[in-house]
Amino acid sequence: MSHGLDYDLVIIGAGVGGHGAALHAVRAGLKTAIIEEADMGGTCVNRGCIPSKALLAASGRVRELRDAHHLKALGIQVQNVSYEQQAIADHANNLVLKIRDDLTNSLKRLGVETIQGRGRVSGPQKVTVTTASGEKTITAQDVMISSGSVPFIPPGIETDGKTVFTSDDGVKLGWLPDWVAIVGSGYIGLEFADIYTALGCEVTMIEALDQLMPGFDPDIAKLAQRVLIGPRDIETRVGLLAKKVTPGSPVVIELADAKTKEVVEVLEVDACLVATGRIPATKDLGLESVGVELDRRGFIPVNDQMAVLVDGQPVPHLWAIGDATGKMMLAHAASAQGVIAVENICGRSRTVDYRSIPAAAFTHPEVSFVGLTEPAAKELGEAEGFKVAAVRSYFKGNSKAIAEGETDGLAKVIYREDTGEVLGVHIFGFHASDLIQEAANAIAQRASVHELAFYVHTHPTLSEVLDEAYKRAMEV
Repeated sequence: MSHGLDYDLVIIGAGVGGHGAALHAVRAGLKTAIIEEADMGGTCVNRGCIPSKALLAASGRVRELRDAHHLKALGIQVQNVSYEQQAIADHANNLVLKIRDDLTNSLKRLGVETIQGRGRVSGPQKVTVTTASGEKTITAQDVMISSGSVPFIPPGIETDGKTVFTSDDGVKLGWLPDWVAIVGSGYIGLEFADIYTALGCEVTMIEALDQLMPGFDPDIAKLAQRVLIGPRDIETRVGLLAKKVTPGSPVVIELADAKTKEVVEVLEVDACLVATGRIPATKDLGLESVGVELDRRGFIPVNDQMAVLVDGQPVPHLWAIGDATGKMMLAHAASAQGVIAVENICGRSRTVDYRSIPAAAFTHPEVSFVGLTEPAAKELGEAEGFKVAAVRSYFKGNSKAIAEGETDGLAKVIYREDTGEVLGVHIFGFHASDLIQEAANAIAQRASVHELAFYVHTHPTLSEVLDEAYKRAMEV
C-alpha cells in the first residue's frame, strides 16, 4: 500500500458478488473492506436463491411423496403424507442463518474488514459511510459498487407484505393461502407456483405478454407449460395486465387488456405474489460526485472489464458489479463479475463472457439454459452471415431417466452449421440445473459439436442426454 490511502479496495454491498470480490481481492494481496447496510449475503442468501431453494426442496419432497402413480411404478406405496408449514419455513430460515454466518466468518478469517452502515461514493477514491454512530469517510485506491437490486412493483399494485407481497416476503412462507395469484411467469413466478401447488394451494398465473415464460426458448417453454402448468392446479391469464391490486381479504385484482389497458376481469383471491422482476438498488450512491449518470432504467453503466463509464470512458478506480449493472441479474454472474473486476484492478486484463453464464429455474422438473435462444441465434446469424441449426434429444430415451421414472424433458443444442460452434443449450428435465454446466463450459471454450460428439459420458447417466444431442448434430 504505497498509495497512502486507507485501503486498496472498498466494496459497497456484501451480497454474493461483493463477497466473492472481497475473497478474490484478499487472495490477490489487497487490503480490503466491505460495507453492508443490511444483512450480510444480500438478496441471494437472505431473500432469494438460498431460502427459495430450501422451500423448493421441501415442497418438492411433498409433491413426490404424494405422487402415488409415480411411486407405484417404482413399487413403492406411501400413505397419509403430511407436512408442517412452519417447519418448512423454519428449514428455509435456518439455512439462511447458517449460510449468512458462514459467509461472515469467511470474511473474518481472511482479514476483510466489514463495516455495518450505508456506503456512498463521496468523491474520487472516497467513500462516506453512515453508521449507527455517525458518518465517516474512508479512502481507497479502488472502489467497487455491488449494491444489488430490489423487487419491481408495477404502478397500480399496492403491497402490504401479507396478502400482497413480493418474493422478499414470499420466502418466509408465513402462511399458505388457498388461492394465490402470481403476477409474472418468469423464474420467480414459476418457482413459487411449484412451491404453492406442491403444498396444496390453487394458483392463477397472470402474464402481461402474449405468452407464458416469454424469456425462455420457445421449445422449452412449450414443454414446460405442458408439464409444470397443465397438470397442476394452475389457471393462466395471458395478455392481461394486473392494472390494480388492492390488499385485503379478499385481494382484489383488476385485470386489463395489455394493449388497450381496459379492465376486462376482476379477480378476488386470498393472496397475490408480485413476481415482475427486479430493479437496481442504485439510488443515493453518490455517483454524481464523480460525474456518473445512471441509464434510463437506473443501472450503472459499465464495460466488460466492469469499470464504471462516463460518456463511454472508464472512470479511474471505480467499478461496479452484479444486479446494479443490469448485465445478468444472477448471483453467480455477480460473483464472476467481482472476480473479473479484481483481476483488472490488479492489472490482469479480463472480460466477462456473458454467453457462457448459465441460468436455471429450480422447478420440478428443472429448467436451465446457457447462451442464445434459437430466435436470438438466428438473428445473430443473419447479422453475421451464417446459418443456424438445432437438434433435440429426449429424456424418455435416457436409461437413467427411465430408471428414475423422470422421463419428461428434452435437451436442445443450437449451433452454427458451418463451424459447429455451440451457441446455446436449453434443458428441461430432471436435474437440468446440474446438466447445464457441461454445456456452459463448452460455450466458454467455443467448442464445436464436431468435437463434443466424441466426448465419453458415463453410462447410465442423465448427461447422456447431451451426448445424444451432440451426436445427432453430427448426423444433420
